[in-house]
Amino acid sequence: MANLKDISRQIKSVKNTQKTTKAMKLVSSAKLRRTQQLSEQAKSYALKINDILSDIAHRVSKVQDNENASRAFIPNETPKTIDIVFVTADKGLCGGFNMTTIKTVRDLIEDYANKGVTVRLRAAGRKGIDYFNFQGVDLLDSIVGLTSAPTYDKATDFIGSAFEDFNNGTTDKVVLVYNGFLNMLTQELRIRDLLPIELNNVPVEEESSVLEVEPDDDEELLNELTSKYVDFNMYYSLIDSLAAEHSARMQAMDNATKNASEKVNDLTVQFNKARQAAITTELIEIISGVESMK
Repeated sequence: MANLKDISRQIKSVKNTQKTTKAMKLVSSAKLRRTQQLSEQAKSYALKINDILSDIAHRVSKVQDNENASRAFIPNETPKTIDIVFVTADKGLCGGFNMTTIKTVRDLIEDYANKGVTVRLRAAGRKGIDYFNFQGVDLLDSIVGLTSAPTYDKATDFIGSAFEDFNNGTTDKVVLVYNGFLNMLTQELRIRDLLPIELNNVPVEEESSVLEVEPDDDEELLNELTSKYVDFNMYYSLIDSLAAEHSARMQAMDNATKNASEKVNDLTVQFNKARQAAITTELIEIISGVESMK
């Protein structure tokens, strides 16, 4: 049976770990509340810009033929080159949060490869970058620090090259993959075709729009608005992913705290049994000594 000092040392170590995981849970909970508020605000803006873009795109398409239409609004069912932009966390200790995204990206790569499609990867987040570097998979673009402290300007810089490559015809599609926030207990994997923009199932009223578009300005307007659409949806995905990360870490630390508590209880029982055994042994030795002296 283990030495009493060893068991006591283990109990102290697990209790210290329990304090750490409990503190990390509280920190993640506080960060989650702040990030969730920001995410809700960003989501409202993203939905509005999507609605406006859809409205303008449908109206401009009425005065454009297919040859002059923007590439951003022409569906491509047989792409040859695809950019996959994926978001993971810079830190761990958040359960399967990062691996869910990584496995999905890996499956997408395999699926597109089977179709003869060239896939280029653009990664935001240290965990995803480290994984694919370890696997020997080349990353076209990568950035660390953006997912833990996202800003609109940095998000724009990161996604800008993907948007430029799509516009000049280097790529045929841009896919965005990230683990988003659904509620306090659940994260939801999200796969979006960022470009070309899907305008299906978007209701557009036939009444005259408050947006007046001059025929000579429609292309410039669409390009500018499409750029804003891509930029802000990238920024929103980072905020949404950060909220989901805090949620996942909060759950992971809560489970770790509970496991530590159970481990302390088990070790305490083991300590008591060992102490009782030691006391019993000492009593037997004393009684035996007394009996031998008679």
